[in-house]
Amino acid sequence: MSAPTNSPAPVRAAVAAGSVITLFGHRLLHLPGTHLAAIRWPRPRASDLRGPWHYWWQAHYLDCLVDAGWREHGAGLPVVSLRLGQQLLRGIRVRNLFRYPNHYYDDMGWLVLAAGRLDALSRAVTGAGGRGCRNAVAALGPRLIGASTDDAGGGLFWNTQRTFKNTPATAPAALFFARAGEPARTRALTDWLRENLLDADSGLYLDGLRLGGATIETVRDRYTYNQGPVLGALLALGEPADLDAAARLVRAVDTGLTRASPAGARVLVTHGDGDGGLFTGILTRYLAAAATDARLDPAARATAGRLVTDTAEALWAGRRRVEPAESPAPRSGGPDAGALIFSADPGVEAVTSYPPGAPVELSTQLQAWMAFEAAAVCAGGTPADGRGSVGVSGT
Repeated sequence: MSAPTNSPAPVRAAVAAGSVITLFGHRLLHLPGTHLAAIRWPRPRASDLRGPWHYWWQAHYLDCLVDAGWREHGAGLPVVSLRLGQQLLRGIRVRNLFRYPNHYYDDMGWLVLAAGRLDALSRAVTGAGGRGCRNAVAALGPRLIGASTDDAGGGLFWNTQRTFKNTPATAPAALFFARAGEPARTRALTDWLRENLLDADSGLYLDGLRLGGATIETVRDRYTYNQGPVLGALLALGEPADLDAAARLVRAVDTGLTRASPAGARVLVTHGDGDGGLFTGILTRYLAAAATDARLDPAARATAGRLVTDTAEALWAGRRRVEPAESPAPRSGGPDAGALIFSADPGVEAVTSYPPGAPVELSTQLQAWMAFEAAAVCAGGTPADGRGSVGVSGT
């Protein structure tokens, strides 16, 4: 699909990127060469080592920076997001006690996908990949292989307790293996997802299978983000049956995961704040890939593009600016003023979702940023680059 060359989508994506970086980005413990995002704004003092560590939020922050980097590169602009992404990957490793693995295979899947895309961006911009990217893949790729077992017939465990196999771990791993040149692993995982977690009634992928008891229990929640990486893996496989399945999934999302916006358009549902604040943004990334994939059914491409652009439009329409008095003392009226805050829900304005004085969560702002980058991809009519990945060891 294509759009007029004067589309505002790339400008909106750039403004969202600048706002998130301004409000949340900082050096980790003031260490040169590092970057990290605070989990909320205003950022409490000494917050880097206190409170929860949201590893997978940082992974999606990295993916957003890569999105921004490809947009900059495509427009012939300086790719300032590349260096920031490299610093963020370093900051994640340092904050994670100088290692990449953690206890959640879905977290590791999200980070290895982002690291592979960062490596591809680095190669496009500088002619060389990044050592940090290669190290991340070398550390995390074998963990994903090890989490893929024959228990319950296949799939990936969610965490190291190994009592739950789910879509959030299995689908990103499938997409990673596709990008790493392991289509057989991808096929095995997408087949398992289809056979075990594809809901025949809705056409959507359910959350997972609990293995702890005498019987296997299906967790039937239907989340937006679970559909996204499955869609990406099907497009990466690219056989006619996979493309047909991808088109059906786009239609199922349109039917089962949308609602009317205040303007009357059908927009994607969202899942509140916290971890759920990321979910729908993740889906928009892969819907944009579908919208710009010439192999896909034209009607499915048009539907995917409409869902992305209408959701982004609603989020943009509901934005609000940071008022001068909101900047933390003693910086009242300082650099935070004028940055944009976006609602956690495209059906609610940001002034209601995050009124002045209320803390703003990183997850929901990344979600909006992802939607704007996805809309920019749709407006450009060409897929975002960075589908390749450095190879996985341990195969």
